[in-house]
Amino acid sequence: MTSDRKLPKFADAETAAGLIAQLGGEFAIVENPSYVYPPYEAYPLPAKRAALDGGMCGAVMDMDGTTTTTEPLCLHSLETMIRRITGHEDDPSWAGLNRERDYPHIIGNSTTKHVEYLIRTYREEIVDEDLRFFFLYAALWTLAKAADEGRKQEVTSNLAALGIGDILRDGNFSGLQHEESLDTSTARTAVRKLAERYGPSLNLDTLSDVVRAAIDIYYQRYHYILGRIDTGQGDAVATEVFGNADERLICPMKGIGVFLALIKGWLGEHAAFCVEELNDYLAELGESPEHDAQAAGTRLAALGTYFENHPARVAIVTSSIRYEANIVLTEVFRVLLREAEGWAIPDEKKRLILKKFGDYRDYYDAFITASDSSEIRLKPHRDLYSLALHRMGIAPSDFDKVIGFEDSESGTIAIRAAGIPLCVALPFPETKGHEFTAACHVAYGGIPEVILKRACYLPEGLFMG
Repeated sequence: MTSDRKLPKFADAETAAGLIAQLGGEFAIVENPSYVYPPYEAYPLPAKRAALDGGMCGAVMDMDGTTTTTEPLCLHSLETMIRRITGHEDDPSWAGLNRERDYPHIIGNSTTKHVEYLIRTYREEIVDEDLRFFFLYAALWTLAKAADEGRKQEVTSNLAALGIGDILRDGNFSGLQHEESLDTSTARTAVRKLAERYGPSLNLDTLSDVVRAAIDIYYQRYHYILGRIDTGQGDAVATEVFGNADERLICPMKGIGVFLALIKGWLGEHAAFCVEELNDYLAELGESPEHDAQAAGTRLAALGTYFENHPARVAIVTSSIRYEANIVLTEVFRVLLREAEGWAIPDEKKRLILKKFGDYRDYYDAFITASDSSEIRLKPHRDLYSLALHRMGIAPSDFDKVIGFEDSESGTIAIRAAGIPLCVALPFPETKGHEFTAACHVAYGGIPEVILKRACYLPEGLFMG
C-alpha cells in the first residue's frame, strides 16, 4: 500500500539527527508486555557520571527494596498466586518458588512482567479448574472488600474482557459479596458452583488472558494483607507468613532515615552523630565499617553543612499503585519517626525532623506511583522517573545534578533512560543476582555505604573546607 500523505513530524531534522547520534553510544532495549506493540523499544542513555561534580539538586528513589522492604510481601503474594492456580494452596510438600531461578525475574519490574514470567514458567502445572475458581474468588473479594476503587474497576473490566461480564448481574454472585468471609466452606462451595457455571464461557485461551486473570489473583492476596497491616494486624500477618511476629513485611531500609534528613539539610553539622550507627549497619550487611570514626565524623559534619546550604529535592518513585504506596509509606514513616526520636541531635533540629517525618507527604517533593501512569509504561520504561523530575521542577540541563537509587535491573535502566547520568544500585539479597550494567555504582552496603563511604557521591572538594 502506498500513500502520498506524509507521516506527522514530531521532531525537526536536527533533533532527529542528534537522537540518532546518541544511539551510537549506550542504549537500552526494553521489552514490552506481550500484548503491546511494538515488542521492544529503544532508549538512548546519557553518558555515565561517577560523581555529582556540580553538586546535588535532587534525588529520585525507588520505594520497594530501596526505601523500604516490601519485597517479602510481593514475593509471598506471587507465590500464593502460583500455589492457588497449580493446586498447591495448602500443600506443605511444595517447595514454593525457586529463589535462584525465579526471583531475578519477579523483583523490580512491573506486576504484569512478574506474573507473565511465572505463568510462562509454570504454565504446564496450572490446573484450569483452580485458575477459574481463584479468578472468581479474587473478583468477588475485590468487589466486596478492596479499598482501592481502581482495582474494582480493573476487575469489572477483566470479567467483561474474559467473556463473563454478565456474571455481575447474577444474584448468587452479588449475594456472595455480602458474605463476611469467602473462606468458609459454605462460601467456597458457592464460588465453586459459580466457577462451574461460568467457567466454560471464561476465555483463558492465550497467555495474555491467563496473565490478566492471574494478576487479579495476585492483587487479591496483596491487598488482603495490606488491609490487615493498615488496621494494625501486622504482628498476626507476620506470624502467618513468616511464623514469627517479630518479622516485618514493611520496614525502612537501614540508614534511610538518616539519609532523608541529611540531604534535606536538617542535620547540618550534627550529621556526625550517625557514624557509629551507620558502621553497625555496614557490619550487619557484611561490609567493612569505616575504621577512622573521627575522620568519618568530620566528613559527615561537612557534608551535613553542605546540604544545609544546598538542600536537595527528593522524589519517591514506585511501580506500586497509590493505594498500596500510601499504606507502605505511612508504615515506614511511623517507624522512622520512632527512630528519629532517639537521635543525638539538638532539640530544635529534632522537632523539625519529627514534624516532617510525621507524614510522608510533608517530606517528598514528588510522589510518583503506578497510578500516575499505566501498567504498560512502568519500569524499565522511563515514564515514572521522567514524571518525578518534572514535578520536582528540575530541568534537563540539571539532570547531571540528580542522583537515582534503585535495587533492581529494570529500575536502574528506567533511571538512566529518564536522562539521569548517575544511578546507584542498592542490591538486597533477592536482587544481588540482577544485571546492573546500567548503574554507575553498585553499593552492596546500601544507604549506609552511600553516606559513610561515598559522601553521597559528592567530590570532597565540594563540601570539605
